[in-house]
Amino acid sequence: MTLAPKSFRYAVDSASAVATITLDRPERLNALTFEVYTELRDTFRALDTEPGVRAVIITGTGRAFCTGGDVQDIIGALFSHDYDGLLTFTRLTCDLILSIRQCRRPVVAALNGTVAGAGAVIAAASDIRIAAESAKIAFLFSKVGLAGADMGAAWLLPRIVGNSHATELLMLGDFITAQRAAEIGLYNRVVPAERLMAEATEFATRLAKGPSVALGVTKQALNQEASMDLVSALEFEAQAQAACMQNPNFREAYEAFRAKRDARFE
Repeated sequence: MTLAPKSFRYAVDSASAVATITLDRPERLNALTFEVYTELRDTFRALDTEPGVRAVIITGTGRAFCTGGDVQDIIGALFSHDYDGLLTFTRLTCDLILSIRQCRRPVVAALNGTVAGAGAVIAAASDIRIAAESAKIAFLFSKVGLAGADMGAAWLLPRIVGNSHATELLMLGDFITAQRAAEIGLYNRVVPAERLMAEATEFATRLAKGPSVALGVTKQALNQEASMDLVSALEFEAQAQAACMQNPNFREAYEAFRAKRDARFE
């Protein structure tokens, strides 16, 4: 069944097998509602096995990629919740991040503008971050009296930028420019705004043409090996690679090399 979320736009380019999720509340800087959180989580869960999709782009419309939870629709409403109600909400937000990391399709975040709060963590959970020059970013949870450790930020960010930069970003909650984000490794690329979607689409298309099973295994390794010792990590990779060698894509790459042509991965 074709995915049909109601709280954001979703489209698939059948030629490239790239799905695009577009947050579409520009008048609210693409702030998230309970519905958006839930549908994003469910969509990424479905994309793990969705036929005809080999890579995913997530982006926004207007001046922002995403500015986090909507102040009126979420933040204000949370004050009427007891601890159990709050925990249900925070687990929902964490489940969204888990669904992105567990989705075996590569996820490219095309950051079209301001990236803040939950939006910053969604970006960090993506596999690749390509940003417009206007895409300043802040993990601003401490600015509103909350822990910087939100939605997995304290797990994700040190693995991307190192513990020192992560500590500064999560404890101060300050915005940094797109250029600075690229300097510390948080953004893979910064491009002029008019080039953003072309660049993201080109990157996602390259990934979509790759060996999907092997890329999924790579993502799994990146998720798991940081908490392994070296011996365990080597054994994990030995078993994973042996399994990949039994996949038809390995034979296809060999035959393509011999025939001096591009590989056509399944």
